Amino acid sequence: MSKTTPGPTADGTPVPPGEEELGAAGSQPATAPAGIAVPGSFGGSRAPGLAGRLAWTGRELLGWARWFWRQLTSMRVALLLLFLLSLGAVPGSLIPQEGTDALKVEEFKEAHPTLGPVYDRLGLFHVYSSVWFSAVYILLFISLIGCIVPRTWQFTGQLRSRPPGAPRRLTRLPAYTTWRTAASPQEVREAALRVLRQRRFRAHVAGDAVAAEKGYLREVGNLVFHFALIVMLVAFAWGQLYKTEGNKLVVEGDGFANTLTQYDDFKSGSLFENDDLVPFSFTLEEFTGTYERTGPQRGTPRVFEADVTYSVGADGKEQKATISPNHPLKIGNARVYLVSHGYAPTVTVRDGKGNVVYRQAVPLLPMDGNITSQGAIKVLDGYRNAKGESEQLGFSAFFVPTFAGAGQGTMFSQFPALDFPVLALTGFHGDLGVDSGLPQNVYQLDTKSPKLKQFKDDKGEIVRARLLPGETMTLPDGAGSITFEKDIKEWAGFQIVQQSGNGWALAGAVCAIAGLAASLFVQRRRVWVRAVEGADGVTVVEMAGLGRTESARVPEELGDLAALVHDKAPARTDTDPHPDPDPASDTGPAPGREPDADTPVSAEGAEKK
Repeated sequence: MSKTTPGPTADGTPVPPGEEELGAAGSQPATAPAGIAVPGSFGGSRAPGLAGRLAWTGRELLGWARWFWRQLTSMRVALLLLFLLSLGAVPGSLIPQEGTDALKVEEFKEAHPTLGPVYDRLGLFHVYSSVWFSAVYILLFISLIGCIVPRTWQFTGQLRSRPPGAPRRLTRLPAYTTWRTAASPQEVREAALRVLRQRRFRAHVAGDAVAAEKGYLREVGNLVFHFALIVMLVAFAWGQLYKTEGNKLVVEGDGFANTLTQYDDFKSGSLFENDDLVPFSFTLEEFTGTYERTGPQRGTPRVFEADVTYSVGADGKEQKATISPNHPLKIGNARVYLVSHGYAPTVTVRDGKGNVVYRQAVPLLPMDGNITSQGAIKVLDGYRNAKGESEQLGFSAFFVPTFAGAGQGTMFSQFPALDFPVLALTGFHGDLGVDSGLPQNVYQLDTKSPKLKQFKDDKGEIVRARLLPGETMTLPDGAGSITFEKDIKEWAGFQIVQQSGNGWALAGAVCAIAGLAASLFVQRRRVWVRAVEGADGVTVVEMAGLGRTESARVPEELGDLAALVHDKAPARTDTDPHPDPDPASDTGPAPGREPDADTPVSAEGAEKK
């Protein structure tokens, strides 16, 4: 085999070793563009130059956008998003939420130092306002709209069009029947048209047959269900954006005005404004609570209601109302719910000279179902000690409506009613720290503060007392006294909620249930009735039915329709389409048959042999 010697190039320079055999690539011009054959994900390759690059990029972006939109608006993705939305609501029900009970959130963080920061970063303490829940919510909203619009347009076209004509071979359909009749094809078609329309079929004559369809309510139910979901999503979002929710503890005889400064705690949506609050006020006249005294449900509330006097607006007329857990007070968009109850013992504090410096019913917070309560009594102004110095007094209070009795070893209440009320007090004096500018719990004393000292007697023992109604605890060193008055008031905790869109959400839920029921129980089906004249001059009637899904109702319904049409066009009973009018031409009975034997009749007609 001879070795090829490389020749010089066009300009006379020798070819470098190793490049003498370039094949087909070496025959291409040196100016040919390189690296432009980039295939696209949605067809075509990138053309050379800036215009080709821009066109290719636009085609790719548009293709991926269309693909994403098709995926997002598919039924599979819509169901997946709905599942994720319901799954995301699970931690909102199991984990304490900041918007509902911030105190429980803090307690959870203290009890779970490892999980607390993780949950906080994942937004599990505020699920319904978190980024991930909002993203699923918005995607589901867009997906539903993308599903509904084309289906609505398609269904509108179906309503405007007529049922399709009869197939060529009706015998292939799952429900089929036929008979022969003496009525003309036109009479059969007219009878079938009347029967089908009476049964609320959309029917018309198409050629030699009547085409009818029924069950459009199934698709209407599907569309109503999806529309209802959108209405519910919009109502939920609208309600959260404009929602207000606050709590207020009101002692008997005290009142409440629906302003921000009156709430014990308050939270609202991002679009809420102060002027959106419904103007009203009410006064708690009396709280009534009775409890089961015997049996396994001892202590269970039987009557739990608050009698109030309320007025709407600045000059509204006073009206009476009774609020119970299942019957809130409704004023415009606002609802006043009764959510809690407790006792407010009335105490009177006197200084060393006997001057009354404090007299008030102090609400205490329940600790258990028998309303064992605790709290704090704070005397902030007007008190001077034995030396004439201005001081503040504080008392840790522990109240039981039904005391077990001395020597029983327990201070917890035995029953929620005021059968044997006892108030236990421990006194402090000094600076309560309310003037420091820092927020402070009105139901607790900061007993660890160095500026607050506990009352002690001459022996250095802590001064504490267990008082019955009417009894007085005397403070040491002429510091004064505190009296547990016989007037024990009750308080009620109210939750004032103002949320628009509740009516729309309820209507959407009802429509969703109705639409889902229609889509599940209504079946769309078609019926055809063909009537043609046979070769022997007898009309042959064929009826067939077809449903979207397999169901025993289609054959049953076709049988009922066939019976009605048969009444209008009954089957022919004779077997000879052309009877001989001359009896003499009768040749007698057929061989092997008695002269008086009945002639058999076939539903399809019999042929002479």
